[in-house]
Amino acid sequence: MQDVQTYIQQVAGFLDAMVQHASDDELFAGGYLRGHFDLAVGRLELTEQPFARAELTGSVQLSLEQAIAGGELTEQDQHLVLNLWQQLQQLS
Repeated sequence: MQDVQTYIQQVAGFLDAMVQHASDDELFAGGYLRGHFDLAVGRLELTEQPFARAELTGSVQLSLEQAIAGGELTEQDQHLVLNLWQQLQQLS
């Protein structure tokens, strides 16, 4: 659980830091992704059971796939969000 809490803090810090230097498109992608990420964290925390980083990233990935399938993002926005998601998954 400690590993996942560290990861959650790293993602939040990364997205918060973007505000200082990101373009409007990057800010949109960061905000959009943060919504999916925070929702996944909240849902997992509601179970009151320990969860692993893999569960969290899987939940975010599924949420993004459903949003894209539902037509929530333009092709350009999909590219921005998915690239940022890849970056966030690389945080250690």
